[in-house]
Amino acid sequence: MQWRGRRQSGNVEDQRSSGGGGGFGGMPIKGGLGLVLVVVVIGLITGKNPLSLLQQLPLDNGPSISQSTPYEASPEEEDLSQFVKVVLADTEDVWHQLLSDYREPTLVLFSGSVQSGCGSADASTGPFYCSADEKLYIDLSFYEELKSRFEAPGDFAQAYVIAHEVGHHVQHLMGITDKVHAMREQLSEEEYNKLSVKLELQADFLAGVWAHHANNMNNMIEDGDYEEAMNAASAIGDDRLQKQARGYVVPDSFTHGTSEQRQRWFNKGFKTGNIEQGDTFNTTNL
Repeated sequence: MQWRGRRQSGNVEDQRSSGGGGGFGGMPIKGGLGLVLVVVVIGLITGKNPLSLLQQLPLDNGPSISQSTPYEASPEEEDLSQFVKVVLADTEDVWHQLLSDYREPTLVLFSGSVQSGCGSADASTGPFYCSADEKLYIDLSFYEELKSRFEAPGDFAQAYVIAHEVGHHVQHLMGITDKVHAMREQLSEEEYNKLSVKLELQADFLAGVWAHHANNMNNMIEDGDYEEAMNAASAIGDDRLQKQARGYVVPDSFTHGTSEQRQRWFNKGFKTGNIEQGDTFNTTNL
C-alpha cells in the first residue's frame, strides 16, 4: 500500500502512556491545600496519622509531584501511528466526497487500557468504535496480533481494520446504529445477534467502498493488497474464530458474520463503490 508522504489526519488523540497522567488517580498532585487533602485521605485509608505523614512532605505551591513517565514508542509502533493517521485521512477524503454532511470522527491511540464514552476497555477488546463520543479506539499492539494470531499480515489488512471502524461511524451518522441498539431490549439474544451480524457486515461493505474510492483518489493499492484485506476479513469471521477457540461453531451466537460473509460484503463494496448497494438489513442472502 502506497501511504508514505501523504496527508495525515489531525483527528488523532494519543493517549498512550505508562502512568495514566501521573499523580493520584491520574491527576497531578500539587502542594498546599490540595496536597493536605490527599494526605488526609491516604491516612484514613492506611490507618496512619495524617499529621505524621504531613510532616514528611513540603507544604508549598511548588511544582506538582508527578508519577508519570513519558511514553516511548518503539520505531515500529511509531511507524504504525503514522500509518493509521494517513489511513484516517483517506477515510475523511472519501466520506466527505460521498456524504455531504460527513462529520469526522476522532481516532484514539491507547496502550493497555482506555476509558471511552462507551465505558472502559483494554487491549484484548481489539479496535472498536464508540458512537457515544464518535471516536475510534485502537491499541497498536493489535496489529501484531492480527499478523501472528490471526495470520493476516500486511498494511492493507491493517487499513481494513481502520476502515471497518470508520464504517461504523458512517452507520452512526446515518442513524442505523441507534436503530439497531434500540432493538436490544425488544429481541431475544439470538434475534439481536442476527441484527448485530447485519450491522457488522455492512461495516465491512463500507470498508470496501472506502477502498474503492481511496484507490481512485490516490492509486494507493499495490499487488497483493486486495488479498491482504480479504484474508483479514476471513481471519476474523465468527465461524473461524469459534472453530479455533472451541473446535466447533454455534451459528446462533454469531455477532459479526462468517468468514465467507465478511469477504463477500467487503468485496461487494470494493467492486461497486456504491453505498446504495450495502443494505444488509433488507436482503435475503447475507
